[in-house]
Amino acid sequence: MNIAKKINSTYIEKTKILIAAFDQTAVERDKRGGTAKKERDLIRESGLLALIIPTEFGGYGENWKTIFRITREFARVDGSIAHIFGYHFLCLVSTQLFGSQRQKEFLYKETAEKNLFWGNAYNPHDGRLMIKQADEAWLLQGEKSFCSGATDSDRLLISAKNVESNQTVLAVIPTGRKGVAAKGDWDGFGQRQTDSGTVRFQDVQLKETEILKHHLQYPDSVFPTIRTHIAQMILVHVLLGMAEGALEEAKHYTKHSSRAWPTSDAAEAAHDPYTVRQYGDLYVQLNASAALAEKAVDALQAAWEKEWSLTEQERGECSIAIATAKVMTARTALEVTNRIFDVMGAKSVSAKYRFDRYWRNIRTLTLHDPIEYKLRDIGDFVLNDQLPEITPYS
Repeated sequence: MNIAKKINSTYIEKTKILIAAFDQTAVERDKRGGTAKKERDLIRESGLLALIIPTEFGGYGENWKTIFRITREFARVDGSIAHIFGYHFLCLVSTQLFGSQRQKEFLYKETAEKNLFWGNAYNPHDGRLMIKQADEAWLLQGEKSFCSGATDSDRLLISAKNVESNQTVLAVIPTGRKGVAAKGDWDGFGQRQTDSGTVRFQDVQLKETEILKHHLQYPDSVFPTIRTHIAQMILVHVLLGMAEGALEEAKHYTKHSSRAWPTSDAAEAAHDPYTVRQYGDLYVQLNASAALAEKAVDALQAAWEKEWSLTEQERGECSIAIATAKVMTARTALEVTNRIFDVMGAKSVSAKYRFDRYWRNIRTLTLHDPIEYKLRDIGDFVLNDQLPEITPYS
């Protein structure tokens, strides 16, 4: 593990302990699927869920570089845990992006004090969840799909359609509220413990104070729209970490279990020139991806710090940096997790190793949003100086 020295040593030690615990059970949990309850509780106990919360609200006041770095390190051994860890912060800071000062202060303090784990029922593509006013309260009715991290969460970030206005409403509620039920229907062949299934809402009551926004429009500032950028950077670092973890595991197997080909001049697989060359090639691709990811993190952190003074031009340039990192990392991650079998050999496909979990996880995550549309945005920016359209994915 190679966590940057600039990160507080306390976080490093906590992260190392968690990684060791996740690594011990990663293969078995990939077989089992379901909810990583024990691992989620370990994260709660670590206190790391308060990293991004400002110190005045009881948190550590860390920046996005720290969040993404730890997410990437988790992903080296467990892509599902990294995914829900990153999404916790995405949901949590939505209170800062969309809520009032009072809501932000209350939810940040509550999260820090109680080590609350956040999940989402936000999917902007799924319009089945409706909200309507009923006397002095509001009622939620319907379902949301792809609710990563919802199961075993403590708070849910929700988007729903207002029955009367057809506007999108954003709210936060306790996951355990009456009428909220995770269906447990996530059956993806990868990211098997992200609990990215459906959540059902049956006459769920909301208070007015739990609604962050009655309509998601941005007349005054583009700052709230960098929620999209945060989401994309979480995915970039989960992909990057998983690819790094796959190459590291392949390296161990090649050095200790692979055999040199009979016609090779090398006595050991680790000294076969073709195997050595492939490791060099994959290493170069990973480092190129890491460099682009680092550049994108810098752009996002700068945008975050500008807050409400962020301009459309600055937001757009940040979007291009992130899209560039996403395209490169997605391609590289798929390449690495496919080619590791070439350098490990025939016996590495044994089901007991489950080395295929890296590819399955990455293939699943790269389908979150098509990189073809990222390339279109990048090309339009390069050729026509056109900034990407503001969407939930760009």
